[in-house]
Amino acid sequence: MAALAACEDWVVATSGKSLIAVPIKSEREPFLYDCSKAEQKPKDSNNKSEEGGSEETSTDKILAFAISSCGKFCALTDDRKRLVLFRTVPSWHRVSIRWVVRRCTSLVFTEAGDEILVADKSGDVYSFSVLEYEKEGQLKLGHLSMLLAVAVSNNDKYVITADRDEKVRVSVLKSPHNIQSFCLGHREFVSALCTSALHPNWLLSGSGDGTVKLWEYETGRQLQSLDLKDLAGMSPSNTKRLAISRVVSSPDGHVAVLCESVPAVHLFRADVETEQKLIPSETLTLPHAAWDLTFDPRGHLWVQLESQDQPILLYTHTQDGWECESQSPELKMVMEALQSHWDIFKDSLHLESPFKHLYKVNFDNMASYLEKKQERIQQQGQKGGKKRVGRLHQSNGASKKAKMDTPPAVTHDSG
Repeated sequence: MAALAACEDWVVATSGKSLIAVPIKSEREPFLYDCSKAEQKPKDSNNKSEEGGSEETSTDKILAFAISSCGKFCALTDDRKRLVLFRTVPSWHRVSIRWVVRRCTSLVFTEAGDEILVADKSGDVYSFSVLEYEKEGQLKLGHLSMLLAVAVSNNDKYVITADRDEKVRVSVLKSPHNIQSFCLGHREFVSALCTSALHPNWLLSGSGDGTVKLWEYETGRQLQSLDLKDLAGMSPSNTKRLAISRVVSSPDGHVAVLCESVPAVHLFRADVETEQKLIPSETLTLPHAAWDLTFDPRGHLWVQLESQDQPILLYTHTQDGWECESQSPELKMVMEALQSHWDIFKDSLHLESPFKHLYKVNFDNMASYLEKKQERIQQQGQKGGKKRVGRLHQSNGASKKAKMDTPPAVTHDSG
């Protein structure tokens, strides 16, 4: 699945095995990185993947990437379990390739930019140094379920993790065995996390249950829950699943939410003073389904679309609401770069939903039990009927035999 991020000078996108970074402040050429041409891990006869197959069956597909808050570093992980670190200033170049233990699902830089926290499919989080870029990762914490998202608090005090079993855990970053709180309330896997720049103790979470929840994460207290089905005007009887694929927050307090395979962006305004902390402000209807979205440091909203003709949209907030830019020089540079390298994004077209196999499977055990019970009763009834018929035949046969074995009566003539 394609992904998008932005910093002060660059808009960065990934898809398949490739990363493309487009400059938006200068006329430089885009930076391209192809994971299939990267260094391979030394072969080992015992080198088997944790998922049960050989490393040779792996691909070079990028699984997750992130940009540091300062914009000076970028990191990605791929299906061959590489962790690739880039420096973006004064120009993009690869700093190092390290190896993670298991395939990753999410990664994030600390606010200080000195660590990369990498979450994997087995439920573990490893920390990799940015400055000591050859140093191996250190295990920080673990869940019993697959991790789907990882975030850090604005002051780097806490690491926040979300898993397939509906849990959001808040742990102390320097001593992760100390759990500060749990944020519990989702009914399906938690697929997205976002801390708010407007309030240091707020956390946003998105889930496969179609809701976005606002938490005071230090205490685990839920402040608000928003059902995207209601906002989308879907009937309560509609059984269509709605998974939140991305939740992002702007520096000035706006929140954007993207649902999987839905051509719309739901926008909210954060208000600390009111009881309803997140106020729905606008819904942007998109011409195509979106892969991803992100805010840049100026609060501009970039939306990546599944369309070669229009691969990117740029929205700015004005007094009249959110307006779609069409003449922005930055937009034109990004648009031209993505269109010129559209082959990169073909790998992300028509993919199976990444959330399809994460939903809980419900079994109606009572219905199955009653059905099997009825079958047993019928079978027993049929067997009982055959036994009764058999006994009747045996009884009739015995009667006939008794009659045949009985000697005829002897009569004596009186004469």
